[in-house]
Amino acid sequence: DLDECAGSPCKDHQYCLNTDGSFSCKACDASCVGCTGEGSEKCKTCAPGYVKEEEKCTDIDECNLPEKVCTKENQDCVNTSGSYKCVCSEGFEDKDGTCVQT
Repeated sequence: DLDECAGSPCKDHQYCLNTDGSFSCKACDASCVGCTGEGSEKCKTCAPGYVKEEEKCTDIDECNLPEKVCTKENQDCVNTSGSYKCVCSEGFEDKDGTCVQT
């Protein structure tokens, strides 16, 4: 079997999987910018919103940072994969960018 992966035939956000007589390109984990294989432990570098912890790229919980990211009144932070979003607290709704009581 010829290792087609030796020539790096895949795109930057993919890794090469050598198979018998061929190869396939697989997508890197969402936490990676470039990778050498499957999973968050094979990242070349971590994507924005992720940090390398114990050899893996792990999501940064922006909602638990010392500096508050959702600063408007009656607003809660919701952590998402690689990011976060600010939502109005329970009992409040967004009216033109302000959280007002419902």
